[in-house]
Amino acid sequence: MASGDSLLIFTPQCNEPPYNNIAIPDRRNQHPILDMAIDEIAIFSSVLPRHYSGNGLTIYLHYAMTSAEVNDIKLETYIERIGDQQQNLDSDGFAAAQNTGDITVPGTTGLVDIITTTHANGGEMDSLAIGEGFRLKVKRIAVAGTDAADDLELRFVEIKET
Repeated sequence: MASGDSLLIFTPQCNEPPYNNIAIPDRRNQHPILDMAIDEIAIFSSVLPRHYSGNGLTIYLHYAMTSAEVNDIKLETYIERIGDQQQNLDSDGFAAAQNTGDITVPGTTGLVDIITTTHANGGEMDSLAIGEGFRLKVKRIAVAGTDAADDLELRFVEIKET
């Protein structure tokens, strides 16, 4: 597999919500979305495909805004290696967050934008290896002084090899 090929795609129905700060399942028109206010979280689980060649990962976050047409948003992504005897399921072990930076929202509500975070192979990926289970956490965080009003609507999450 070549660098840049898609490895995994998650939809809102794949979300495994945490106990607190839950991204709320909703619909816009007939499109499933996860409504995310500040500090709300979505979690997705999978296995790193065997055709992964060992580069880093780029996370593509497809979103729209419920009503905001101005100001910024910021998302963080975290990876937790589950693997073979790597993670006790009684606790969380996510690697440090990687973030999108401050992103200006589209000027039209409902218009989908795609933003990215990147995780270098190694510590930023919690040393995730081929064929190991993992979780991906997506969190909306505050942007100092310029937060876009209302909810972010997460539509798709794509993981590609960097």
